This record gives sequence, C-alpha cells and structure tokens, in this order.
Amino acid sequence: MSYSKTNITVGLQDQGLLETVLFAILTTVPFLFINVTLLFTLRSKPVFCETSRYILLFNLLLADTMQMALSQLMYIIAACRITLSYPVCGALTMLANVITNISPLTLVVMCLERFVAVCYPLRHAAIITVRNTGVAVCVVWAFSSLNVLIQVLLMLKFPFAELESLQMKDFCGNDNMMLDPIAADYEKAYTCFVFVIAGLAVISSYIGVMIAARSASSDKVSARKARNTLLLHLVKLGLSLSSTVYNPLLFSISERLDRIMFVRIQVVIYVCIIMLPRCLSALIYGLRDQTIRPVLMYNLVQTKAKISKLIT
Repeated sequence: MSYSKTNITVGLQDQGLLETVLFAILTTVPFLFINVTLLFTLRSKPVFCETSRYILLFNLLLADTMQMALSQLMYIIAACRITLSYPVCGALTMLANVITNISPLTLVVMCLERFVAVCYPLRHAAIITVRNTGVAVCVVWAFSSLNVLIQVLLMLKFPFAELESLQMKDFCGNDNMMLDPIAADYEKAYTCFVFVIAGLAVISSYIGVMIAARSASSDKVSARKARNTLLLHLVKLGLSLSSTVYNPLLFSISERLDRIMFVRIQVVIYVCIIMLPRCLSALIYGLRDQTIRPVLMYNLVQTKAKISKLIT
C-alpha cells in the first residue's frame, strides 16, 4: 500500500538542488502547519478528548500528517540522489507501510461509529465509549503492524549475505525493497483486501443510514449529516487508494513524454495524488465541523501571529 520515490530523479536530474528543496518546502510546510494545528486543536479541549468521533479523527489526521512528512523526506532523499543501506531503507519503508495502512482502517471504524449513531441511537452511548474507541484504535495499529511484520519476515528470505554490500545501488523505495516475488504479491493482495473491506464498510454503512433515514422514527437531520459524512469517507478512501497507482502512472507517462514535460506533469501528479489526500482531512473534517471550526481558526491565527513575531 505504500509508494516509493524511486523514479522521481529520472525527471529531476536537470533541476538544481535548491529548486527541489524549495518545491518540497512549498508543498509540505503549509499543509503540515494546518494539520499540526488541527492535531493540537483536537487535544486542546476536553470535548475533543472525550468524544469518540474526534478521537478517531485525531488518529486519522495523525497518520496522514506522519505519512506526509515521511513521504516528503523520502522525496528529498531521492531527489538529492542519496542512496541508503538496505536496513535503513527497510526501516523507512516499513514505517511508511504501517502509517499508510492506518487511514483506510480508521475510516472503517469511523463508518461503523456513524452507523451505530444513526441506526442504534439509544445504544450508541453504551457501545461507542471512549474506552472502546481506544481499543479500536489500538487494534487498527496492531493489525497494520502485523502486516508489516509479515512483510519483514518475507523480506528476510532474501539472501542478503550473498550481497557484496548492504548499500543499495538504487534509491530507497517500497518497490526496491520487494526483493522476493512472494513479498510483492503479498503486498498487492493485502492492498486489495484492505481497500475492498474498507469500501464495503463505507457502502454498507451508507445503505444502513439511508434505510434509517426513511424510517418515520429516525432523526432526519442526524441521518442526513451521517450520510454526507459517509460520502466524505468514501471520497477520502478513494484518494488514499489513488496513491497506489503513483509509480505505475509515472512509469507509463515517462515512456511517452520528453524529460522536461515529464518533470512538470510529475510535479502535478505528486501534489495531487500524494500530498493532497493527506491534507484534505483537515479541510474535509475540521472546517466542516461546527465544533472544531472556531477553535481551529482561532489556533491558526494565534500560531501564525506567533510565527510572524518570531520572524520579525
């Protein structure tokens, strides 16, 4: 489910290092600023720490922010033409895999929470407790870590002892760490499994909410809000899935275009497929929520004012 930055230097060879670093900063710092501010916001008031949906949103946003920072780090490493050793690259890619898996799995839990809230409102407080939500978050991280542990075991089957050096000849990326065909097949199978399960969870929850919305005894307003939220979950899931086609798409484009045009298109694809999905959590969920929005806007203004004061 993770993606690599192995091929980005194909188009960046003619660009200066300064330009590459500036691009990395401009496409990351503003989004990281918003995400980190929202993370702080979700821990600034008791209501956010004691409400299940905000706890789940914090977990989703934390994974997206970590993934954004890690992907940009690997982008800069590859753009600077720095090769790593297999152990270091393996640690980075495995961490990226853990974090990447968190988003779709958290979306599944968030869908179930909205489904229970609308279809079983009288039992929602008993089922969706802070303790149960914490357990669900731990299960999500444990399941994602278990997947990475299996990948590591499959990777260890490769005869590293026969290599002349543990220094990689190519740039660090998930594709270059899939040294065993079985490991690559497992990665594809797991990706399909997670996104199929997540998609079914979102669609099933949406259908359940739609049925509840037609019931005369249901809260129409709550059902409509839950339906819209589930649609946003589906959009978020689709955006997360789009990152899996990043490398194949670049490879296909590179064979048809000259290097200069490829660089320009690759930058747009990188921002749209890799960066944008991981900054939309703050925009989709944070600004849309009437409880979060005023606190988030206040914190953004205050943080910006403090940064400006430090600069001046």
